Amino acid sequence: MKKKIFVALSTFSEHGSAPLELLKGSGFDFSINMLGKRLGREEIVALGKDAEGIVAGVEPYDGFVIDHLPRLRCISRCGVGIDNIDAEKASDKRIIIKNTPDAVIQPVVELTIAMAFDLMRRLSRHTGLMRARRWHKEAGNLLFGKKVGILGLGRIGKRVAEVMLKLGTEVYGTDLRPDRTWADQAGVKIVSSVELLRTSDILTIHLSSIKEKPFRLGTDEIAAMKAGAFLINVSRGSVVDEMALYDALKIGRLAGAALDVFPEEPYAGKLCELDNMIMTPHVATLTKESRVQMEEEAVRNVIDCLKAEA
Repeated sequence: MKKKIFVALSTFSEHGSAPLELLKGSGFDFSINMLGKRLGREEIVALGKDAEGIVAGVEPYDGFVIDHLPRLRCISRCGVGIDNIDAEKASDKRIIIKNTPDAVIQPVVELTIAMAFDLMRRLSRHTGLMRARRWHKEAGNLLFGKKVGILGLGRIGKRVAEVMLKLGTEVYGTDLRPDRTWADQAGVKIVSSVELLRTSDILTIHLSSIKEKPFRLGTDEIAAMKAGAFLINVSRGSVVDEMALYDALKIGRLAGAALDVFPEEPYAGKLCELDNMIMTPHVATLTKESRVQMEEEAVRNVIDCLKAEA
């Protein structure tokens, strides 16, 4: 009996055929989620019950799901975050977890830089005014010369820092285990999180994990930020206190914010009311090119995993 792979992603091979062709040539049986939506726990169990390998998105792989997938040997996450997977339970069941960290770097970096320019030059704000047939000009700011603080200096944070430096900003950063050799070579100043909040004209969050030392940008942290600063978060929605941010933006304590991630998704909360907010629906990694690359890498990971067990 051939081993089976289940693709749980809500869309697959939508922007290129390479991932599907790789599956077809793998020698394994496979099935694909055809519901066109993120799967719930019972749906994963029903559709993936015979699978040894799963190409996973952000659907939940908690204890219940893992216990009800008795043949599962590998979860190959199409993306970088694995917070939706009970890693301890998977380890107990000797299930291997893979992800695709490299493919997400460029699209997340580009969205971060785009958000920074949008905040500085008020592109979305002016577009809204023009759509309302209002010819109204509001002065923006130069990105050049600004102090950019990067919270989290992993693969993405480092690349953002390097691009920001080339754009003429001063870059500060903090991390649980900062790469000081890289920082010295790049020209990034490593500071404490307290100093980062106090110093940054633009604070951009790129925390790869919040389990080891949870961080939350709440009322006290926002109060510690420079008055009139800007915030960008393309990391984890839970990192930012939604109401604390709303209050700070409403009174002008912060000049603006750009979020791609939210505490609850789909998001339709109070931040939608503010015209100094830029919001995107969790699309940081969603470019046609990166999506194909992530899917292909995720498929290759699960194939390699199952072949190693053959």
